[in-house]
Amino acid sequence: MRKIIDTMIEKVIFLCGMLSVIFVILIFSFLFIESFAFFRGFNIIKFIAGRYWYPDSEPVSFGIFSLLVGSFLVTLGACLIAVPLSVMTALYISEVVSKNVRDILKSLVELMAAIPSVVIGFIGMIVLVPCVRKLFNIPTGLTAFSGSVMLAFMAIPTIVTISEDAIRSVPRQYKEGALALGATKWQTIRRIVLKTARPGIIAAVMLGIGRVIGETMTVMMVTGNSSRIPHSIFEPVRTMTAVIAAEIGETVSGSMHYKALFSIGLVLFLITFIINFAAELFLGKNKNK
Repeated sequence: MRKIIDTMIEKVIFLCGMLSVIFVILIFSFLFIESFAFFRGFNIIKFIAGRYWYPDSEPVSFGIFSLLVGSFLVTLGACLIAVPLSVMTALYISEVVSKNVRDILKSLVELMAAIPSVVIGFIGMIVLVPCVRKLFNIPTGLTAFSGSVMLAFMAIPTIVTISEDAIRSVPRQYKEGALALGATKWQTIRRIVLKTARPGIIAAVMLGIGRVIGETMTVMMVTGNSSRIPHSIFEPVRTMTAVIAAEIGETVSGSMHYKALFSIGLVLFLITFIINFAAELFLGKNKNK
């Protein structure tokens, strides 16, 4: 009976894994079919390199270059803020504090991930946006910088959790050997722990980027939604996710505008897939060590 139960559980786990793969393939197939129908009537080069997104003008313009720049700028700013803070926090939790404090801090960090994105966006609109406008003396606080700050707040739990696991997986013998040879605690952390855990930390950063680049509600609320190429991080921008969320409910099903939004979704899907695939490669490398 126990053998039968183990076999059934194994089959169920296998089925769940296969269903996940099938769902991803179906999503990609659906996006590809809609996008292929769009690219038959619109040049893919003009779509990627076009500077203007004017789907309702005459003639229409479906250029997403400004959206790509906006998404890249917000994501880059979020990474510059989140990565140093997250790695230092992970080091502090895993290597400095006592076990009781570590459990409390890690629980608090993981609870941050449970905050809905719309709540974070609302806090950004009420608190951060006015502060940014006054602090930098600019016409509006709805800028790429505001989006970067809020998205960094959302990426920190993911990066901290995975980085902390990677750091704690460093063999204890490495640290004890370094200390026995006369290295200080900080030298051991910098030269032994960080170098050994680097693949896992890089994977954490990539997963954090994937979390940031696919976010919708927060960037819609705090970035200004301006479909033009910004000259600095203190100007309004519009991201690919914001365009899809804002316009998908207002388009005619089957129209070129409708298919163009699915094409944006395909580009976004490919970007996030590549980022997550690279992260999995780094995680696998870390586990094999």
